[in-house]
Amino acid sequence: MFSTFRHDADTALVQTEQGPVQGYACDGLLVFKGIPYAAAKRFHAPEAPEPRQGIFDASNYGYVCPLLTNDRPRGELKVPHRFWPMDEDCLNLNIWTPAADGAKRPVLVWLHGGGYEAGSSIEQIAYDGAGLSRCGDAVVISINHRLNILGYFDLSDFGEEYANSGNAGGDDIIAALRWIHDNIAAFGGDPDRVTVFGQSGGGAKVTTLLQSPAADGLFAGGVVMSGVIGPVLADAAGSGKELAEAMMTELGLKSVKEMETADYRLLARAYLKLRPAFRAAGKYTGGAPHPNAFYLGDPLKVGFRPETAKIPLLVGSVFGEFASFAPPPIDRQSPEKEQEKVLRKLLGDSEADVLLPLFRRAYPERPLSDVLRLDFIFRAPEIDYLEKRSALNSCTWSYLFNMDQPIDGGCTPWHCSDIPYFFNNIDLVEYPNGPQKDPDLSRKVQSQAFGALLAFARSGNPACAALPAWPACRPGKETPMLLDAASRAAENFDHDLMREAVRILPPVLERMMRESNAQIQH
Repeated sequence: MFSTFRHDADTALVQTEQGPVQGYACDGLLVFKGIPYAAAKRFHAPEAPEPRQGIFDASNYGYVCPLLTNDRPRGELKVPHRFWPMDEDCLNLNIWTPAADGAKRPVLVWLHGGGYEAGSSIEQIAYDGAGLSRCGDAVVISINHRLNILGYFDLSDFGEEYANSGNAGGDDIIAALRWIHDNIAAFGGDPDRVTVFGQSGGGAKVTTLLQSPAADGLFAGGVVMSGVIGPVLADAAGSGKELAEAMMTELGLKSVKEMETADYRLLARAYLKLRPAFRAAGKYTGGAPHPNAFYLGDPLKVGFRPETAKIPLLVGSVFGEFASFAPPPIDRQSPEKEQEKVLRKLLGDSEADVLLPLFRRAYPERPLSDVLRLDFIFRAPEIDYLEKRSALNSCTWSYLFNMDQPIDGGCTPWHCSDIPYFFNNIDLVEYPNGPQKDPDLSRKVQSQAFGALLAFARSGNPACAALPAWPACRPGKETPMLLDAASRAAENFDHDLMREAVRILPPVLERMMRESNAQIQH
């Protein structure tokens, strides 16, 4: 329930470089929605928005990027969503601020998940910036940008005007950061204290910005939540020429210029029809950043750019990630001997002899059967990323969200389950408020996650009073903060386990997901 609300000619009026924008006041915040930060022709680089006549009405969310397929509501108890009108005119952002008073508050810029193909700035209910802004005295911004074939489709072989079409979505994000740098002081934010943070594909976008020279100087720190994903979101290397020509043939088009004005749904349908065969042949299919002069490529392959070596990073993931969407094949409440018997049947005795003792050492508090929910898809490449990144600086930190959620009798944390905690938004979604032994546990962990994020945004260091000592990562010495009922920093606690998990668990996870028909949410 809103305790205060105001929308009139004298409220939430802010002058930007393009002209005045007007939002509204609500519960101690000023809220601005759908502000255009750039404009772009299809497949082209974004351009700064033109000055406007009159006051822009910033009381409505803007369009979100069109998706390749129609979203179908599912899994809403675990990942509650909003669905919103789509249009290519989607380069807009939303701002929550305590006041437009010239104060230099930290600025947190949210990059949404969904890979580089789907999602939006308001897709998840927990993306709402009010709780983070109000309790953190910070300016919170979420942005929309181009996705899928609109944002990541290399057409550079067709002319200089398409030179970076393979990263148009990334160019949109950089354009948004440039707008923020030039305008955010008027909203009470510090343009020199901008932190980009994102989850899943949004976290991957943070890592992409670090490899994009045009983003230099536009942000001071980055938070990567479940965003180091290895081959799941690998760069789209190669040329998109063959795919574009195949799409033109499919649609009876003669040029990329005709593709620029073709109906998006027809383009999407042709792309989806052709993509499987191109992917099976190992050919370019787009849908991810394209290595070139504008984006140098995955740092685990090409190295980190020295220009960004000293930018502080907080990098983490959750215990269960994708595996937690599948029903547990073993009763977690059964005696451990029974769990081990089933595990040995699934893994084989020799592999169980290796894996189970390592799991028990890393996670003494967990049921043994949780080894089947153990994430390695994110965590393993994350360890490698942190090792290489920490060799460049003393400002790289890591975390693991390890708290089971009170749903379905207790569930290992899944992909996206940590978002409400960092956003200070557990009251906006159902699952953190389920029955648990300690009714205050969710709020305690929320204060820790939220406190760490705000501390990092203010200083580049996540250490805060709500958590024990938290050392930065060093080569050979990663010390993630485990966020759970007994949050603690644990040096290299799972490295031996991960080395074996990536060898043993992939076929087990694949079978478990297939047999349960589990649906991964973003």
